[in-house]
Amino acid sequence: MTAKEIIAYMESLRNEEQRRVLMRFFKTGPGEYGEGDEFLGLKVPQTREVVKEALNIKHGSLNINEVPELLMNRWHEVRLCGLLILVAKFERLATKRLENDEAAIRGRDEILMMYLKYAEQANNWDLVDLSVHKILGHWLLLPTNFGDKDYKRQVLDELAQSDNLWKQRMSMVCTWKTSQMRDPSWCLRYAEIHLHHPHDLMHKAVGWMLREMGKRCSMDLLRDFLCQHAHEMPRTMLRYAIEKMPEQERLYWMKR
Repeated sequence: MTAKEIIAYMESLRNEEQRRVLMRFFKTGPGEYGEGDEFLGLKVPQTREVVKEALNIKHGSLNINEVPELLMNRWHEVRLCGLLILVAKFERLATKRLENDEAAIRGRDEILMMYLKYAEQANNWDLVDLSVHKILGHWLLLPTNFGDKDYKRQVLDELAQSDNLWKQRMSMVCTWKTSQMRDPSWCLRYAEIHLHHPHDLMHKAVGWMLREMGKRCSMDLLRDFLCQHAHEMPRTMLRYAIEKMPEQERLYWMKR
């Protein structure tokens, strides 16, 4: 299977009615955050089925060198397909058995570098949210040939300090995975960095990741963060962060 075959097949599934719905939902109009994004009108399960076939060894699994052609494609769903292929390939190399395997480490590093190289192609929130924690977030927790934790922090800092909204979102949403693995440090660091971000999509991302960190790691750590920052957090960010708390506690934090 080749990238061209995947693109041709996905284009054959085009659904005009669904395309219009998706273009409204993902804010593709002038001045909106997804301005200019183009859709075929495929639902995510359809794209996942394409990914499954692309990675079917029986039919000839897609070579990783074909993925950039998908990532550079005009269609949103084709780019998602490319990202999900990278996710699947990364996960196959990140099992417990292969964590310290040298060939697997090289393979994971190669996938990460490709993901970062084409990061701007993940130019809407769903493209980021369906991929970044499973590649970049997982990579933060695994052995790499690139460097130690300082190097990994540098990778995220560059994303966080970018002027690209989607790279900034990557630096935050990737901490979903680190929090799942009981490491709250990444979430807390990038929540502070993005505390005063001007965009509503980042307010939601930071609040969401703080909520996940509290649930997965420690509600006391979340409360400590709120004690320090609740008074300066955008309202949306705060609401997302405290969403799963008891009603009385939510009211307390909102008043602060």
